[in-house]
Amino acid sequence: MSVRKAVIPAAGLGTRFLPVTKAMPKEMLPIIDRPAIQYVVEEAVASGIDDIIIITGRGKRAIEDYFDDAPELEMRLRKDGKEGLLSTVRDVSSLADIHFIRQKEPKGLGDAVLRAEKHIGDEPFAVLLGDDIIRNAAPCTKQLINCFEKKESGGVIAVQEVPPEKVSSYGIIDGEEAGEGVLRIRDIVEKPAPEDAPSRMGAVGRYVFTPEIFSCLHEVRPGVGGEIQLTDAIRMLLAKTDIYALMFAGKRYDTGDRLGYIKTIIDYALDDEELRNAMLDVLRTRAFR
Repeated sequence: MSVRKAVIPAAGLGTRFLPVTKAMPKEMLPIIDRPAIQYVVEEAVASGIDDIIIITGRGKRAIEDYFDDAPELEMRLRKDGKEGLLSTVRDVSSLADIHFIRQKEPKGLGDAVLRAEKHIGDEPFAVLLGDDIIRNAAPCTKQLINCFEKKESGGVIAVQEVPPEKVSSYGIIDGEEAGEGVLRIRDIVEKPAPEDAPSRMGAVGRYVFTPEIFSCLHEVRPGVGGEIQLTDAIRMLLAKTDIYALMFAGKRYDTGDRLGYIKTIIDYALDDEELRNAMLDVLRTRAFR
């Protein structure tokens, strides 16, 4: 079956951005004039996905409002003759068929994905983390789907080599070559100490699974941080089927990290024709202070 559905977990507390995330979801922090999560939704749509489930939590209502229609705003823009802005606003609410499911308490990424089980049913599906942006002409999720269809496996996850000091922040895989840019996963460990890590290849927020992952999520016990870890469910699934890791093409931005968020804004500003020259002037000025 083709992959037509996606789950976007966006229920985290965003503690690295407090106090602003006390009132605003971290996924709604703007990258120039769009929230981070819009780039994630657009990647899913560009990958051929038309049914999206966003997992939210308490204090995340702004995400639902953002992707909803805005009749009063649209009426005002039309009245003021701002047709360009009106089109932009309408485009947001018509990106895809978007549903929202509440994770009532923060039990971890694995539990957030499990909330979508009934909606997913018996279809394969993608998972895109709401604060990871990956830029490439061929969307990262589409690359995973293509690999998934070729390998006919239980799943494919996106990986990249991470710095030694960051190993303990990722699910780290042990894999063997299975084709150009593809590894067959032998094991995966959640947030290991650098000296215990099987490699430096870390999972980076894009996955494709068969529904088999749900039975593993039901069985797995709380792991690191007392949470239901998606990594632990993947490890359990490995005993039943092959899972592959794809060294994807593209540049990844971690907008859930303060420095990563700033780098994302700078790069997007430099790629914006209206902002590029002014941004270069700002950077040159700062460089000589």
